[in-house]
Amino acid sequence: MQHIRKAPKGFTLIEILIVVIILGILAAIVIPQFTNASTAAKTSALSSTAQTLRSQIALYKLQHGDKMPGIGSAASTTAFVSSAQFWQDMTNQSDSTGAAWTNSTANQTAGGPWGPYMQSVPTNSLNGSTVVLDSTAIPGSTAGGSCGYVYDFNAGAGTGRLYGTDTDQLTVKP
Repeated sequence: MQHIRKAPKGFTLIEILIVVIILGILAAIVIPQFTNASTAAKTSALSSTAQTLRSQIALYKLQHGDKMPGIGSAASTTAFVSSAQFWQDMTNQSDSTGAAWTNSTANQTAGGPWGPYMQSVPTNSLNGSTVVLDSTAIPGSTAGGSCGYVYDFNAGAGTGRLYGTDTDQLTVKP
């Protein structure tokens, strides 16, 4: 009498280990690609935010007699930009002198209301900071301190250009 031998059902331990090793190799190849894509997306978002801020700074300068945001309503330019004053100027209404807009006779004769130029304070997508540092830094140099944005203010005589900083909060990104 012949015995019919049935093939075993299921996988052997060796087959399962080979599949797990192959999946591990594929994961090691694919996961770094997602990390690079995430960083590239954050850099692109930062570039877009900086471009929006630059255009809004230009509009502010146009409406406020070539005065840059960050000075407030002070008659003379200040030596350094104030991060808090910069964001106040960009997110609130003001008259043509830069004073906060109220519906008073003085404001109405000064012209306005102008703004707000930004609905909210944007966060740097690479480092999560909203701090604006006054600097004459250009792309490729260092900002000289921890910040989210570098603003070429230069005592009111700068270009008004704004740059984001990298994850180290020092390297300027165009």
